[in-house]
Amino acid sequence: MSQPDFDARAATWDEDPRKRARAEAVANAIVRRVELGDAPRTLEYGAGTGLLSFALADRLGETVLADTSDGMLEEARKKIERFGAKNFGVAKLDLSNEPPPQIKFDLICSMMTLHHIPDTAAILRAFKATLAKGGHLAIADLDAEDGSFHGPGVDVHHGFDRERLATLARDAGFDEVAIETCFEIPRGEQRYSVFLLTATAS
Repeated sequence: MSQPDFDARAATWDEDPRKRARAEAVANAIVRRVELGDAPRTLEYGAGTGLLSFALADRLGETVLADTSDGMLEEARKKIERFGAKNFGVAKLDLSNEPPPQIKFDLICSMMTLHHIPDTAAILRAFKATLAKGGHLAIADLDAEDGSFHGPGVDVHHGFDRERLATLARDAGFDEVAIETCFEIPRGEQRYSVFLLTATAS
């Protein structure tokens, strides 16, 4: 079983209008559900090229685009330079295998990353440890599906049961946990529901 090769896909990632539309939809949902305050210090985890953070750019303060893919981070660097996003930076970060950074964030956001991370409970605890008190978590990912989204041979979670995921978030120390549908991904005759989980670090 394997994961998708994100390095190989990085150079053309932003060319897909469906990915850009998804980022806009998730960004709009975050704005509706999260009190972002004044220029929150933000970590986008599993950021890829930073589509989500760039969709939120006019509302964010210092922002770190974190990923484990060198190819994605290189594309993110190019985009930061192209758009003159002086408050944006990149970091190679794997919170599944590294300690949380010393810096604390006001917002951690993530889009379509959680289902690639084997230990959901552990990454939620890592997010909690990385947030400042009162900071916000905003995770967009797939509702439970039959495995057809990625197809056979790809080692990922087949989406998430909302009630189970909310329980894991509370167990990790989050309050005000809420989940709502924010987008649907059409593929052939199927449509895959994408949720936004929001929560506050106590």
